[in-house]
Amino acid sequence: MRRVVVTDRAPKPAGPYSQAIIAGDFVYVAGQGPMDVDAGQMVLDSVGAETRQVLRNIQSILEAAGTTLDNVVKCNVYLADYHDFAEMNAVYQEFFPQEPPARTTVQAHAPAEIRVEIDCVAYLPPTGA
Repeated sequence: MRRVVVTDRAPKPAGPYSQAIIAGDFVYVAGQGPMDVDAGQMVLDSVGAETRQVLRNIQSILEAAGTTLDNVVKCNVYLADYHDFAEMNAVYQEFFPQEPPARTTVQAHAPAEIRVEIDCVAYLPPTGA
């Protein structure tokens, strides 16, 4: 089974991709940037603020898919500047305070002026579980 996840509570895709795809027992969330859909603009105050908005966007997509951050099994974090690792990591830990998912963090050229992008894979528990 493959199903597309769509929510108005996270940024609409900027190209030919879906916010997330459910395949079997997993949700694959596309890379998210720091767009605040309520304000209609990017959150670019700091790497910490960007990370917080990115994870809120991921949280909204996961909820639309029927799961939560507690079920995330893997994240990929892309930083425009690896010197921002400590600030990103501090905010990331707020969202995953215990038993965090596996993670890879790399420096990568980010689109536009954003400094952090994150994608993830989450487990989708059976309905009623």
